[in-house]
Amino acid sequence: MGKYILRRSFFAIPVIFSVVFLVFIAMHIAPGDPIDLLLPPDSPWVSDDGRAEYEAELRTRLGLDQPLHIQFLSYAGNLLRFDFGDSLYSKQPITNELLPRYQATLELTILAMGISILIGISVGVLSAVFANSWLDSLITFVALAGVSIPSFWLGLILMLVFALGLGWFPPSGRPASAFTAEGIRFVVLPAATLGIASAGILVRITRSQMLEVLEEDYVRTARSKGLREARVVLRHGLRSALLPIVTVLGIQFGSLLAGAVVAETVFAYPGVGRYLLQAVSNRDFPAVQSGALFVALTFVLVNLLVDMTYAFLDPRIRYS
Repeated sequence: MGKYILRRSFFAIPVIFSVVFLVFIAMHIAPGDPIDLLLPPDSPWVSDDGRAEYEAELRTRLGLDQPLHIQFLSYAGNLLRFDFGDSLYSKQPITNELLPRYQATLELTILAMGISILIGISVGVLSAVFANSWLDSLITFVALAGVSIPSFWLGLILMLVFALGLGWFPPSGRPASAFTAEGIRFVVLPAATLGIASAGILVRITRSQMLEVLEEDYVRTARSKGLREARVVLRHGLRSALLPIVTVLGIQFGSLLAGAVVAETVFAYPGVGRYLLQAVSNRDFPAVQSGALFVALTFVLVNLLVDMTYAFLDPRIRYS
């Protein structure tokens, strides 16, 4: 098992390097110059005569006058020392700005995934057990609707009904931590916005896999032995169907991380998504690169956890 984990961890290294390199290149070849944002044309503290000299000095101080490969090597070297640099826009260390937002996004994604798993797997199993019935048709319709509804529209509806209408939850903001009695109220609506669409996909995958597994010979044998239907479905059926479901969960976690920017924007939630959106607008190279790296690392770790779960569910995998 240890060798299997080490092998899978080794494969994650080129993935992380590729993400760092591609984000770096994308930010530097995109139109626009961060100097124009840091030093607008109408800056009252810089005269027209001295502007060119001041721009050159600022570009040198930020290292933007170096060739692109030198800038990348410098940035990669700083990353190896866990130095993410300072924000070009706020002049603050990026770790001070990013870590609280990363915690917020991670809490939001975990709660959204919990909602997705709770709804998706339970309803998917129910749909498979009552296949081709009116209940199955209703669940299939609702799951398809959940996948099709745009997240930003769903977020606005949830805010309108449960925050502004009923007043059950705050419409925006976040306390110090979501995992508190007060904090959970702030994250329910954005987590539901993300989790409902993911649950729709999970319902369809779970239903499909359960229908296939419930037709296997060992399931019929379990029924013939007189075992209770709930035990047959959950212990013999669901456990065998978990491998493809776990695969989808790993992919969905990455989708939730990427889609968090929508929920964070709608609910003014201070997470990595909003931070990256603002950093891209400000052409804040270090902030964008660091935020993308944090998201990529999380996705790689989740995929490693999925691989470990494979080996736990099916011992044959660890020896392959």
